[in-house]
Amino acid sequence: MAGGLPLSRQLTVKILFSFISFLLLALTAIGATLLLSWQLEGGAAAINDAGSLRMRTFQLARELDQVARQPASVVQLTERIGRFEQTLQRLEQGDPARPLLVPRRPDILAELDLVRRHWNTRMRPILLAAASQAQGSAVQVSAFDREIEPFVSKIDLLVGDIEQHNARKTEWLRLCQTLLATLAVLGTVALIYLMFLLVIRPLERLHLGIQRLAKGDFSSRVPVETQDEFGEVASGFNDMARRLAEANATLEFQVEAKTAKLTEKNRELSLLYEIAAFLNQPATLEELSQGFLNRVLRAFAADGGAVRLSDTPHGMLFLVAESGLPDGLRQREHCLPIGECICGEAAASGAVRIEQLHLLDDAGRYDCQRAGFAVVSSFAISTQSRLLGVFNLHFRQPRIFTRQQQQLLETLGQNLAVALDNQRLAAKARELAVLEERNLVAQGLHDSIAQGLSFLNLQAQMLDDALRRDDRAAMGDSLAQIQAGVQESYDDVRELLTNFRTSLAAVDLFAAVDAILERFRRQTGLRVEVQREGGGAPLLPEQQLQLLFILQESLSNVRKHARASRVVVRIEDDRDVRLIIRDDGVGFDAQEVAARPSGHFGLAIMRERAQRAGAALSIEPVVPHGTLVCLHLPHQHRLTA
Repeated sequence: MAGGLPLSRQLTVKILFSFISFLLLALTAIGATLLLSWQLEGGAAAINDAGSLRMRTFQLARELDQVARQPASVVQLTERIGRFEQTLQRLEQGDPARPLLVPRRPDILAELDLVRRHWNTRMRPILLAAASQAQGSAVQVSAFDREIEPFVSKIDLLVGDIEQHNARKTEWLRLCQTLLATLAVLGTVALIYLMFLLVIRPLERLHLGIQRLAKGDFSSRVPVETQDEFGEVASGFNDMARRLAEANATLEFQVEAKTAKLTEKNRELSLLYEIAAFLNQPATLEELSQGFLNRVLRAFAADGGAVRLSDTPHGMLFLVAESGLPDGLRQREHCLPIGECICGEAAASGAVRIEQLHLLDDAGRYDCQRAGFAVVSSFAISTQSRLLGVFNLHFRQPRIFTRQQQQLLETLGQNLAVALDNQRLAAKARELAVLEERNLVAQGLHDSIAQGLSFLNLQAQMLDDALRRDDRAAMGDSLAQIQAGVQESYDDVRELLTNFRTSLAAVDLFAAVDAILERFRRQTGLRVEVQREGGGAPLLPEQQLQLLFILQESLSNVRKHARASRVVVRIEDDRDVRLIIRDDGVGFDAQEVAARPSGHFGLAIMRERAQRAGAALSIEPVVPHGTLVCLHLPHQHRLTA
C-alpha cells in the first residue's frame, strides 16, 4: 500500500525520522557530557601535578641545603631535578592515558609558560651549578630561597586558574546532565504524542468506524486527515462503506435476480435430467423424437416444432416428429432438401439458426412465415463425429433467445443425437449378433446334418446300384445304413434344437451344467461323473452361455465320435473358471484333423465361442485313449453379473 506514496508521506519514514532525530540529539548530549567529564578528569590531574610542583620546589631547596652540608647528596638532588622536569613537561604536553590535560586557555598557557621560564632561567641554573660542583654554597642556597616565593606564587596562580576553569566545566557538566534528563522526559512525551497522533488516534477512528459499520450504520465514514498509509486506509474504508451502502440499497434486487437465475438454472437442470432419463428408455426412433420434441416445446412454451433427420447420401431431411404445425406446412416440408429453407440451411451449416420472420421485408419468403409464425429457430442434432439432423421451435410471437438458452438447446440436441446414435449402434450390434449366431448355426448344420445327408446320398447311390444288380444282400445292407443315417440325422437335429434353445435365464453355473449332463445321460445312457470346486460370483449371462455351448458341443462330439463308456466333467469356479471334459473313447488324430481342407467345424465353433467369452480352449488326445477338453477363463476377463 505504501509503495505508491512519496517517501515524505510514508508513516514509516515519519516514525523512523522522529526516532533517529531523538537518538542523534541524545547521542550529542551524551557525547558532550562524556567530553566534559574527560576534560574535568584531565584538569583534576593537571591540578594535582601543578600543585605537586610547590612541594617539589621545597624538596629541592631542602636537597640543595643538604648538598651544601653533605656533598654526597648530589645524586638525590639530580634525581629530584629530573622528576621536576618530567612533571613540568607532562603539564605542557599532557597525558591522554591518565588522562592529564592543562586547559588550552591562553591565560592558563601563558601562566604555565611563566612557570617554565622562571624555572629555566632562575631556579634550574642554581640547582645545576650546585650539582655540577658536587657541593653547594651558602650563596646558592640563599639565592634559591629568594626565588622560591615568586616561583610558588606563579604556581599558585596557575593552579587557581585551572581550578576555576574546572569549576566552570563542572557547571557545564551539570547543565548538560540536566538538559539530558529534560531531553529524556520531553523526548518521551513527544514520541508518545507522535505515536498517538500518527498511529493510535487513526486506529481508534478506524475501530469506531468498523463498530458502527458492524451495527449496520453504512453511513459511517472516517475523516482523512493525513496523506500517509492511514490516510489511504481511511480512504479505502470510506470506499468500502460506500459500496456496502450501495450494495445494501440494491440487495433486495440482487437477491431477486440471483433467485431468478437459480430458478432458471434449476429449471434447465430439471429439463436436462428429464430428457436424459426419457432418452435412456427403450423406444423406437419416432417415439424418442416425439417425446423429446414434446418436452422441449413445453419447457420453452413454443407454438410448434419438428424433428428432422438427415439422409446424407441423398441430401434430404425427413420429418420424423412434429407438433403444432399446420397440415399444409407439414405436408410441404415432410421431405426437405438439405440447404433449402431455414431448416435445410441449418442442416447444411450445422450452426444454430434463429430467424426473426416478423422483421423481414419479404412477407412470403418462407412457408413458416406464411403459416403465421413470427420466429423460427433451428438447432443441430449432432455428435462429435457427424450431423444426424435438426430440430425446430416455432413461435407465433416475437421471442429472443439468451446465450444460455441457446447453449441448453444445443446440449439437448447433442443428447438426442447420442440417444439416436446409441439406438443405431444397438440395432447394428443385434444384427451382428444374429449374423454371428447364424454363422454358428450354419457351421453346426454343416458339421452334422450336411455330413449325414452326404452319407445318405452315398448310401442311396449304393442302393440304386444294388437294385440294378439285383443284389439283395447289398440292398439290405444299404437300406440298414440309410435307416441308421436317418436316425442319426434326427438325433443331430434334436440336439441342435436343444442347444440353440439354451436361455440366458439367471441360473447358477453348477445348476445349468447339471441340467445339461442329466439330458446327456438320458440321450446316451453313458456314465457321467461330475466334480465341482469353488463358488465364485455369478458370471455375466453371455459368458455363461458360451461356456454352456462349449460343454454341449463337447458332449455332442463324445456322443457322435468318441464311442466312450465314461465321461468326467470337472468345474472349478474360483477367481478363474475352468471347465474340463474328459472321456475314455477312441480319441482323435490331431494331425489328421488339422490336415482336413475345411478343418472340423465343431472344433472351430468351440474355439470361436471361447474367444468371444475371453477364455482359452485346448483340445488334446489322451494317451492311451480318450480326449481332454480344457476351457480356462482367467479372472482378468471374468465379468461378474
